[in-house]
Amino acid sequence: MKYVDLPNKNKLIKLLLLLKQLTLCQVLEIDNFDIFEIEKKARGILFSEINKVFLLHDKLSDTSIIVDNFFKSFNEIKKIFLTDLNAAFKGDPSALDVKEIALSYPGLDAIFIHRIAHELYLLKIPYLPRIMSEYAHSKTGIDIHPGATIGNHFFIDHGTGVVIGETTLIGNHVRLYQGVTLGALSLNKGRKLRGKKRHPTIGNNVIIYANASILGGQTIIEDDVTIGANCLIIESVKSHQIVCIDDIEQKTIAKK
Repeated sequence: MKYVDLPNKNKLIKLLLLLKQLTLCQVLEIDNFDIFEIEKKARGILFSEINKVFLLHDKLSDTSIIVDNFFKSFNEIKKIFLTDLNAAFKGDPSALDVKEIALSYPGLDAIFIHRIAHELYLLKIPYLPRIMSEYAHSKTGIDIHPGATIGNHFFIDHGTGVVIGETTLIGNHVRLYQGVTLGALSLNKGRKLRGKKRHPTIGNNVIIYANASILGGQTIIEDDVTIGANCLIIESVKSHQIVCIDDIEQKTIAKK
């Protein structure tokens, strides 16, 4: 019987904090961070935790190369996340400044953790991406599967109850409000659906208001669409549409 150390959630949380410090030190105008020391600590934690899950998963790989590849991608992750921060500031007139958003908004926390978890998912690291995403879920009430692909300038306002499934594709300049679900239409076939497109595709410049649900892998919301609150969408929507609930007939309608 093999002996394997289990992944350490507290160390992964520390890793996320270190990576966030590296990302936000310029935004917060903090000069007393030793960037090289912070990165060294982050590399050490990531190396150790990847080794643990490789042993647990019976996977053989060169951990040093994987850690190097992650940090080669990290500058791009930072750039994209800073567009998310900018989108949050532009989209929320109640925000004092970008520092307030960076320090306090749960939507930004969830998005940042997703950006990190998604990169590890792309590197085919077992378990760690999902541990990170479930930590974000427990912390913010926002559930983003690490497999979801999300473009730049992404903003989740308020956030509680948002669910984004594994095969969701989201374009650039998309804004979601609380309670939005980007989910599967049916899971009757269970694991037979693994690896198939089960969740919707959202185009560019899309706004989805509170408690709307968009379901199904074949459902495509094209560019420049607004989805109203409480809508259930199971069919594709062409670009430049406003989809809302008719107050009288209580059915989904599309308006130009």
